Amino acid sequence: MTRRARRRGRLYGAAVLGCALGATREASAEPKVSPEGYVEAYVAWNTNRPSNAVTNARGFDDRHATFSLSNAVLGARAELGPVTTRLLLQVGSTPTSYYAAEPRRAGGTASGATDANLWKYVQTATIAWQATSKLKVEGGIFLSPIGVEQMAVKDNFTYSRSNLFFGLPFYHTGLRAAYALSDAFEVGLAAYNGWNSVVDNNEEKSLVPSVTWKTKQSQVQLLYFGGVERAAGAAEGRPWRHTFDLVATYDAASWLSLQAQGDVGFEETRMGTSSWAAVALAARYKLASFLYLAGRVDRFGETVASDGTLAAAPIFWSGSPWVSSQTVTLDARPVEQLSVRLEVRRDASGRELYYRGQVSGTGEADAPYVPNARTQSTVLLGATAWF
Repeated sequence: MTRRARRRGRLYGAAVLGCALGATREASAEPKVSPEGYVEAYVAWNTNRPSNAVTNARGFDDRHATFSLSNAVLGARAELGPVTTRLLLQVGSTPTSYYAAEPRRAGGTASGATDANLWKYVQTATIAWQATSKLKVEGGIFLSPIGVEQMAVKDNFTYSRSNLFFGLPFYHTGLRAAYALSDAFEVGLAAYNGWNSVVDNNEEKSLVPSVTWKTKQSQVQLLYFGGVERAAGAAEGRPWRHTFDLVATYDAASWLSLQAQGDVGFEETRMGTSSWAAVALAARYKLASFLYLAGRVDRFGETVASDGTLAAAPIFWSGSPWVSSQTVTLDARPVEQLSVRLEVRRDASGRELYYRGQVSGTGEADAPYVPNARTQSTVLLGATAWF
């Protein structure tokens, strides 16, 4: 072999090796990882001064006269090409409250049981695939698409959530897809286990078609959520639960933002038709570069099916025909990513749902606390910080 041939061979080998190394580096490219998290804490005073220190049917600011860490959330989003995964873990009083409805399923000789204690530390766990520029497919544990409010306080006008947020489902497990028809319109379709169920309590699945219209200043979403939600063997039978949800947001000016949500639903049980309707309206006014004033009103009514002899189990509010609330919040943001909120709220119910003074019961399963008040008022000081 001549010197020139050997030189050509070395150059060719170097070129092949370089291409191989480049391909390897591209194939093993590091994902883009973005850590995220937040902490929420508060202290609240309930003017009813309940002996059990519980502000009932409130959601996540449900303790009287104590400093509380409601939620500490830590996670990350990782992107690699068209695939994105997101994981948020949490600990605090909030997870215990909103996982309270998670079904309990016993295990077998070679499989473990599943219940709220297993899943409550997971807020979000998803895998998403951007199949095309217009189509996105996701699977995992999602926060519910129902409603205008978010799980994180920082993303809401007020510290406490509305009765609609607390009454309607918080989370779902399943698959969903979204397709962008244009820059303004998007349609979606999802299949979930059902309301508040990482593991389903029946064989049927829930279907959720939706349509969203959005611009720089506003967004409107209409969705339908339908499926069997009662546990297998329920006295109500296997009724299909129908829920219609309409939400709208509008930035009327640089200093004024508006929100509205309306929900109606029904369920045809063996005892008759249960139904519900709810509405919430909220506004936030920017007083200064660091200061906001927000207000919200809501009302949530339910009619429980009855055939004159038997009645269906209530879905919301322990059988109260309605609940309502009025909330005013002052939100100060002295630095970026810190919100300190002073909030006053009044709750009312169509029957005894709240606690006042000396409360009967121990809070255990065999002696639950007995509601003895139809109203409650609270003053709350809360803070949240995030990154």
